[in-house]
Amino acid sequence: MLFKKCFLVTLLALLSLGLQAQQPRVAIDSMQTAIRAFRSSVRQNIRDYRDSIRDVRRHATDSIPHEVRIGWGDQMFETLMWHEAGHPTVLPPSYQDTYNERFRYTQHWFVEYLYHFNYWYSFGMQLDYSGVLWDQVVRNGEGTEISREVDHNFHNIAIIPTIRFSYFYHDYVSMYSSIGVGLNINTGTELDYKKRYTAAAPVINIALVGLRVGKGRFYGLVELGGMISLANTNEVYMLGSRIFTTSFGVRL
Repeated sequence: MLFKKCFLVTLLALLSLGLQAQQPRVAIDSMQTAIRAFRSSVRQNIRDYRDSIRDVRRHATDSIPHEVRIGWGDQMFETLMWHEAGHPTVLPPSYQDTYNERFRYTQHWFVEYLYHFNYWYSFGMQLDYSGVLWDQVVRNGEGTEISREVDHNFHNIAIIPTIRFSYFYHDYVSMYSSIGVGLNINTGTELDYKKRYTAAAPVINIALVGLRVGKGRFYGLVELGGMISLANTNEVYMLGSRIFTTSFGVRL
């Protein structure tokens, strides 16, 4: 539409100049008028385009401000820190020791609610769960299994108020970053160094880059970031866990 208007304005100006070739002053005035009309047309079209984009954004957020999503994240930290250790096979058979083996990782599973105040700012709450399970095995010096207990575990439950900032918005694709600070509860079958089965610590969850793909009520999201939970050097529950997440969202 913008180029069509510009073409028509230019054509009219040229016709006017042709008809008034014997009147230089009139031709100059006509050209100046055409230029002013062209500038005005460009400015108006820019304003119309900007207003239409703003209306799309307002419709997408103001009409349905509630978002709920369910997602999965990796357990990079837990996989690196908690893994099966080797055991000796050259000691006397009378030697015995206990080993943690056969680690299983639940991965991160989370649910989040966000309220979109406008197209670039949102606030809400996230609930995240992750856990690790393993066997405690008694072996002799030859590596032969003597006994096995399979019910050892720990779990992290994080409650995280979250703020999201969207810095790129389109009908089908948007990009954002988010940060959340909350409370992590660690519990399980093991006593920590303070003789506790359950302990609490601060937790921070950061999405450095988030990508949302989809139009309308349903869409998918992927994020790169990390989750950190620690109280001091002796109470580190997560450090760079949940680096990658993928989730499914819906507007309600």
